[in-house]
Amino acid sequence: MSSKKITKILIANRGEIAIRVMRTAKEMGIKTVAIYSDADSTSPHVAYADEAVNVGPPASSESYLNTAKVIDVCKELNVDAIHPGYGFLSENASFAKQVEENGIIFIGPSTHAIEVMGDKLAAKNAVSDYDIPMVPGVNHAVTEVVEAKSIAEQVGYPVLIKASAGGGGKGMRVVEHADELESQMQRAMSEAQSAFGDPSVFVEKYIGSPRHIEIQILGDQHDNILYLFERECSIQRRHQKVIEEAPSAVITPEKRKQMGEAAVGVAKACGYYGAGTVEFIMDENLDFFFLEMNTRLQVEHPVTEEITGIDLVKEQIYIAEGKEISFKQGDLKIHGHSMEVRVYAENPRENFLPDTGTLNTYTLPQGPGVRVDDGYEQGMEIPIYYDPMISKLITHGANREQARLRMLRAINEYQITGVATTLDFCDFALRHEAFISGNFDTKFVDKYFTPGVLDDNDSEKEELAIALAAHILNEKSNGNEVKDDNGHISKWKLRARQ
Repeated sequence: MSSKKITKILIANRGEIAIRVMRTAKEMGIKTVAIYSDADSTSPHVAYADEAVNVGPPASSESYLNTAKVIDVCKELNVDAIHPGYGFLSENASFAKQVEENGIIFIGPSTHAIEVMGDKLAAKNAVSDYDIPMVPGVNHAVTEVVEAKSIAEQVGYPVLIKASAGGGGKGMRVVEHADELESQMQRAMSEAQSAFGDPSVFVEKYIGSPRHIEIQILGDQHDNILYLFERECSIQRRHQKVIEEAPSAVITPEKRKQMGEAAVGVAKACGYYGAGTVEFIMDENLDFFFLEMNTRLQVEHPVTEEITGIDLVKEQIYIAEGKEISFKQGDLKIHGHSMEVRVYAENPRENFLPDTGTLNTYTLPQGPGVRVDDGYEQGMEIPIYYDPMISKLITHGANREQARLRMLRAINEYQITGVATTLDFCDFALRHEAFISGNFDTKFVDKYFTPGVLDDNDSEKEELAIALAAHILNEKSNGNEVKDDNGHISKWKLRARQ
């Protein structure tokens, strides 16, 4: 168990998450070290750090994933600890082991926890001793079609064939009928081998239109594990999240407690400490089933921070230092509602195809309850080498509707030109009746979205702007000037902005 005071942290990542970690470290009086590739030499995270070191060419395999180079930098600069962020090396058990073997603190869970939860079959077996709801299926690798057919007949079609390693929708096949199983199984195994170097798959009941609900947990090195409520992550494209919120619109206090306690059980199954997320799928009856555990900080962690008031990065650092969590489960309360949209350099009109280019205009939204976690500035190029996420736009309100309306306002204020983004899609989704009512699932994009709806959305906005302008002109013709809160003519309204 670590019990060392951390004085200098290297952030083994880039962009917005690197800056996010650095901000908390600086508040704690901890020095920060950035690493960067040739493509990121002008990135804001490089300038924000106390020290920065170039670790190689643009390709992540030659820079951010170069574990030997990262550890060498730590030794050269007397770094106490490494924070991996998310992605890259964050769930690499071998890297975590190398870090510890070199006398450096890994700000994350144990190597054992990463290994167990990084393999979906191992994770299922680990939690089998706890009362965790599981999707009907088997907890071992399947390689023979005969066995796969037997399992499918037991649980009933449709079934899901899924790669044991990895994620992101790779190595997944839905099988509707028995005569499709052999071909789909071979494709899933081949894709899993290609993507993860492991052809192992398992077979389970396919839940067609589930909600994706995840529970944030915190554990320390003194066997204390808490849950920090849920996040709703069902608005996705290509099995990747685009909009998240906390809490979920459909989770009751009783269900929240059940899911939270189940998540704690999953964490206990691997002796977990640090910040982690237990993911569940939920069917139309609001029955939930264990999906997987992510042994790192999540992209969407800000919505949990907004409703709990807890800095998750600060807690990660305290836990890595060997401190006990300073609060109890009963101390945690939900304060209001928070939403996050991921602003990707992708074109929703072209099936969310990644886009590249220069941020010719880049103006951030501001005002009450608005937070932007980003790693870009106006004039910068979006590199082709990394994930196309530009930023995370987060809002907080006293309730869900205030958070939603605040998000719509913030999206409208967020001005980006030079690259296509997902902002238009997020605006459409937040205005859709299914989202407003809370009655949606992971099939939201399939059910409701086509590129044409964005043009319709633009037309509706234009019509509203024209109607507002006409109203303002009518008021003026009647001698009634439109005033702002200070009694001055409102330039905002005269411009008829949405």
